[in-house]
Amino acid sequence: MSSGKKIAIVGAGTVIFNDEGVGVYAAKYLEKNYDFDGDVTIVDGGVLGFQLMVYYQEYDRVIILDTITMENDKPGAIYNLPAEELLGLGSYKQTAHEVEIVEMLEICSLLENFAHTSIVGIVPADILSVKSDLSPELKKEFQNFVNVALGELDKMGETYTKKEDEFTLEQIIDSYANPTAQRDLDHLKG
Repeated sequence: MSSGKKIAIVGAGTVIFNDEGVGVYAAKYLEKNYDFDGDVTIVDGGVLGFQLMVYYQEYDRVIILDTITMENDKPGAIYNLPAEELLGLGSYKQTAHEVEIVEMLEICSLLENFAHTSIVGIVPADILSVKSDLSPELKKEFQNFVNVALGELDKMGETYTKKEDEFTLEQIIDSYANPTAQRDLDHLKG
Protein backbone atom coordinates (compact mmCIF):
# COMPACT_ATOMS: atom_id res chain seq x y z
CA MET A 1 0.00 0.00 0.00
CA SER A 2 1.19 3.49 -0.77
CA SER A 3 0.16 6.98 0.26
CA GLY A 4 0.48 8.12 -3.36
CA LYS A 5 3.00 10.73 -2.29
CA LYS A 6 6.41 11.21 -3.82
CA ILE A 7 8.91 10.79 -0.98
CA ALA A 8 12.67 11.30 -0.82
CA ILE A 9 14.84 10.06 2.03
CA VAL A 10 18.10 12.01 1.92
CA GLY A 11 21.17 10.81 3.78
CA ALA A 12 23.37 13.86 4.37
CA GLY A 13 26.90 14.03 5.70
CA THR A 14 30.54 13.33 5.09
CA VAL A 15 31.62 9.71 5.47
CA ILE A 16 35.29 10.60 5.96
CA PHE A 17 34.65 12.44 9.25
CA ASN A 18 33.49 9.58 11.47
CA ASP A 19 29.98 10.34 12.84
CA GLU A 20 29.35 12.90 10.08
CA GLY A 21 28.54 9.97 7.79
CA VAL A 22 25.66 8.55 9.85
CA GLY A 23 22.97 9.98 7.55
CA VAL A 24 24.62 8.55 4.44
CA TYR A 25 25.05 5.18 6.14
CA ALA A 26 21.41 5.17 7.26
CA ALA A 27 20.14 5.96 3.75
CA LYS A 28 22.25 3.15 2.28
CA TYR A 29 21.08 0.81 5.05
CA LEU A 30 17.44 1.56 4.17
CA GLU A 31 18.12 1.09 0.46
CA LYS A 32 19.85 -2.26 0.92
CA ASN A 33 17.55 -3.71 3.59
CA TYR A 34 14.02 -2.57 2.67
CA ASP A 35 11.64 -2.66 -0.27
CA PHE A 36 9.25 0.28 -0.41
CA ASP A 37 5.78 -0.11 -1.87
CA GLY A 38 5.27 3.54 -2.77
CA ASP A 39 7.21 6.17 -4.66
CA VAL A 40 10.16 6.36 -2.26
CA THR A 41 13.54 7.54 -3.50
CA ILE A 42 16.65 6.99 -1.37
CA VAL A 43 19.26 9.69 -1.98
CA ASP A 44 22.93 9.61 -1.00
CA GLY A 45 22.97 13.34 -0.39
CA GLY A 46 26.48 13.40 1.01
CA VAL A 47 27.42 17.06 0.95
CA LEU A 48 25.42 17.97 -2.16
CA GLY A 49 23.71 20.88 -0.38
CA PHE A 50 22.01 23.09 -2.95
CA GLN A 51 22.08 20.33 -5.57
CA LEU A 52 19.37 18.64 -3.49
CA MET A 53 16.95 21.52 -4.11
CA VAL A 54 15.11 19.53 -6.79
CA TYR A 55 13.86 17.10 -4.13
CA TYR A 56 12.41 19.94 -2.06
CA GLN A 57 10.57 21.30 -5.07
CA GLU A 58 9.41 18.17 -6.91
CA TYR A 59 8.59 15.81 -4.03
CA ASP A 60 5.71 15.85 -1.55
CA ARG A 61 7.78 14.75 1.46
CA VAL A 62 11.49 14.84 2.25
CA ILE A 63 13.11 13.14 5.21
CA ILE A 64 16.69 14.26 5.89
CA LEU A 65 18.91 11.86 7.85
CA ASP A 66 21.83 13.72 9.39
CA THR A 67 23.78 14.66 12.47
CA ILE A 68 22.35 17.44 14.54
CA THR A 69 24.25 19.54 17.04
CA MET A 70 22.18 20.22 20.12
CA GLU A 71 23.78 21.96 23.04
CA ASN A 72 23.92 20.06 26.31
CA ASP A 73 22.70 16.77 24.85
CA LYS A 74 24.52 13.48 24.86
CA PRO A 75 25.87 11.75 21.75
CA GLY A 76 23.33 9.35 20.32
CA ALA A 77 20.29 11.45 21.25
CA ILE A 78 17.83 11.38 18.34
CA TYR A 79 15.60 14.24 17.20
CA ASN A 80 12.78 14.28 14.68
CA LEU A 81 12.10 17.89 13.74
CA PRO A 82 9.93 19.52 11.10
CA ALA A 83 11.95 21.89 8.90
CA GLU A 84 10.17 24.93 10.36
CA GLU A 85 11.43 24.05 13.83
CA LEU A 86 14.95 23.40 12.55
CA LEU A 87 15.13 26.83 10.95
CA GLY A 88 14.72 28.36 14.40
CA LEU A 89 17.65 26.42 15.87
CA GLY A 90 20.85 28.35 15.39
CA SER A 91 22.77 25.57 17.17
CA TYR A 92 22.12 23.14 14.30
CA LYS A 93 24.56 24.93 12.01
CA GLN A 94 27.89 23.46 13.12
CA THR A 95 29.35 21.92 9.96
CA ALA A 96 29.52 23.15 6.38
CA HIS A 97 26.87 20.76 5.08
CA GLU A 98 24.55 21.58 8.01
CA VAL A 99 24.81 25.26 7.09
CA GLU A 100 24.02 24.45 3.43
CA ILE A 101 21.00 22.35 4.38
CA VAL A 102 19.55 25.10 6.58
CA GLU A 103 20.23 27.78 3.96
CA MET A 104 18.62 25.63 1.26
CA LEU A 105 15.57 25.02 3.45
CA GLU A 106 15.29 28.77 4.10
CA ILE A 107 15.37 29.50 0.36
CA CYS A 108 12.96 26.68 -0.54
CA SER A 109 10.49 27.75 2.14
CA LEU A 110 9.97 30.95 0.13
CA LEU A 111 9.07 29.06 -3.04
CA GLU A 112 5.56 28.07 -4.08
CA ASN A 113 6.33 24.34 -4.21
CA PHE A 114 8.12 23.13 -1.11
CA ALA A 115 7.99 19.56 0.17
CA HIS A 116 6.91 18.91 3.72
CA THR A 117 10.36 18.30 5.18
CA SER A 118 11.53 16.76 8.42
CA ILE A 119 14.99 16.14 9.80
CA VAL A 120 15.80 12.97 11.67
CA GLY A 121 19.00 13.96 13.41
CA ILE A 122 21.35 12.25 15.83
CA VAL A 123 23.82 14.04 18.10
CA PRO A 124 27.36 13.01 17.07
CA ALA A 125 30.19 12.08 19.42
CA ASP A 126 33.05 12.69 16.96
CA ILE A 127 32.92 14.70 13.74
CA LEU A 128 36.61 15.61 13.73
CA SER A 129 38.41 12.28 13.30
CA VAL A 130 39.25 11.51 9.70
CA LYS A 131 37.99 7.96 9.31
CA SER A 132 35.05 6.15 7.77
CA ASP A 133 33.32 4.73 10.82
CA LEU A 134 30.91 5.62 13.61
CA SER A 135 31.59 6.19 17.28
CA PRO A 136 30.42 3.48 19.72
CA GLU A 137 27.63 5.84 20.87
CA LEU A 138 26.19 6.17 17.35
CA LYS A 139 26.63 2.48 16.53
CA LYS A 140 24.61 1.68 19.65
CA GLU A 141 21.77 4.02 18.55
CA PHE A 142 21.94 3.36 14.80
CA GLN A 143 18.96 1.00 14.62
CA ASN A 144 16.86 3.45 16.67
CA PHE A 145 17.91 6.20 14.22
CA VAL A 146 16.73 4.05 11.28
CA ASN A 147 13.53 3.17 13.14
CA VAL A 148 12.66 6.86 13.59
CA ALA A 149 13.00 7.35 9.82
CA LEU A 150 10.78 4.30 9.20
CA GLY A 151 8.32 5.75 11.72
CA GLU A 152 8.03 8.84 9.52
CA LEU A 153 7.03 6.60 6.63
CA ASP A 154 4.52 4.83 8.89
CA LYS A 155 2.92 8.20 9.74
CA MET A 156 2.54 8.90 6.02
CA GLY A 157 0.83 5.56 5.41
CA GLU A 158 3.76 4.18 3.41
CA THR A 159 4.39 0.47 3.57
CA TYR A 160 7.65 -1.39 3.23
CA THR A 161 9.06 -4.82 3.87
CA LYS A 162 12.39 -5.89 5.24
CA LYS A 163 14.44 -7.90 2.77
CA GLU A 164 15.34 -11.46 3.70
CA ASP A 165 19.11 -10.98 3.40
CA GLU A 166 20.30 -8.24 5.70
CA PHE A 167 23.25 -5.96 5.13
CA THR A 168 24.78 -5.01 8.46
CA LEU A 169 25.88 -1.56 9.51
CA GLU A 170 29.48 -2.78 9.43
CA GLN A 171 29.08 -3.90 5.80
CA ILE A 172 27.61 -0.51 4.89
CA ILE A 173 30.45 1.39 6.59
CA ASP A 174 33.02 -0.89 4.95
CA SER A 175 31.47 -0.28 1.54
CA TYR A 176 32.31 3.44 1.90
CA ALA A 177 35.71 2.93 3.54
CA ASN A 178 36.82 0.50 0.81
CA PRO A 179 35.65 1.25 -2.75
CA THR A 180 36.06 -2.40 -3.76
CA ALA A 181 33.72 -3.34 -0.93
CA GLN A 182 31.18 -0.87 -2.37
CA ARG A 183 31.31 -2.64 -5.70
CA ASP A 184 30.95 -5.97 -3.94
CA LEU A 185 27.96 -4.65 -1.98
CA ASP A 186 26.33 -3.36 -5.16
CA HIS A 187 26.73 -6.70 -6.91
CA LEU A 188 25.35 -8.72 -4.01
CA LYS A 189 21.63 -9.22 -3.58
CA GLY A 190 20.28 -6.23 -5.52
